[in-house]
Amino acid sequence: MALTDASLTALRVFREVAERGTLTAAASALGYTQSAVSRQISSLERAAGASLLERRHDGVRLTPAGRVVLRHAAVVVDQVDAGARELAGLPDDPGTVRLGWFASAGAVLVPRALAALRESHPGITVTTREGGTPALVRALRAGALDLALLGSAPPFRPPDAETPALEVRTLAERALRVAVPEGHPLARGDYIDAADLHGQRWIAGPGSAATGGAGDSTGMGAWPGLDERPEVAHSARDWLAKLSLVAAGCGLTTVPAMLAAVVPPGVRVLPVRGGPKEQRRLLLARLPGPLPEPVARLTQALRAAALSR
Repeated sequence: MALTDASLTALRVFREVAERGTLTAAASALGYTQSAVSRQISSLERAAGASLLERRHDGVRLTPAGRVVLRHAAVVVDQVDAGARELAGLPDDPGTVRLGWFASAGAVLVPRALAALRESHPGITVTTREGGTPALVRALRAGALDLALLGSAPPFRPPDAETPALEVRTLAERALRVAVPEGHPLARGDYIDAADLHGQRWIAGPGSAATGGAGDSTGMGAWPGLDERPEVAHSARDWLAKLSLVAAGCGLTTVPAMLAAVVPPGVRVLPVRGGPKEQRRLLLARLPGPLPEPVARLTQALRAAALSR
């Protein structure tokens, strides 16, 4: 068999598996059974004459052959979808850009950039989705996103080890801060001494209770530089819930600097002095290749929003 024998359904399923990272997640997204997804992948591997996925305990990873097939599958599926739109009398919209973002970027940066873009280039349509770094990177690789906003922690490694390497641009690099209740003793000054963070109660994201987070800022919690096991009083994924708990006096939480603009009443966001610097980078990633005009315009808007205070 040859790859030309592959069905469109198999290509769609393979693209979904590559984006979701597991057969189970792909099956759920497509409304298929896991066995049906497995059969489609097997048929595609027979057509390609090579193994396309490496099955691992934490999901799947594309083989070198899988990366080649994914690149072409994305093109085929997009072209077929464009043809279907044309036959249905719907215009192809080359001015649409698909953007992915991590949680805290959606609170300030993304709305600010989209508002500016709507003023300067109203003909550009932007669709967005939130996700963690691994999911957003997989979506870029699968051709389901054009751009992705990612967070990065030292030592600032590439988002993944796949080839070709993603084109990654640093939009900003800023120090983390701590959100404290307005009536808390630590809220009286203009900054917090790192030593004064010992013995505090913390509000953390699930799965990262004792850390300050890395690429996915929803996992932020206790200050990363603490040299003690922190007391985590509350765990919440949603930023509004975390900050509302801070406002209620339930504890402190680590936040990206950009969130200082949208904290609810009763919260102060302060820098921390002393101890190691806790820097985080805001990255914009995309697949290598020509930069379409709408993507370039959104990139400029995101850059301007990231630099504004």
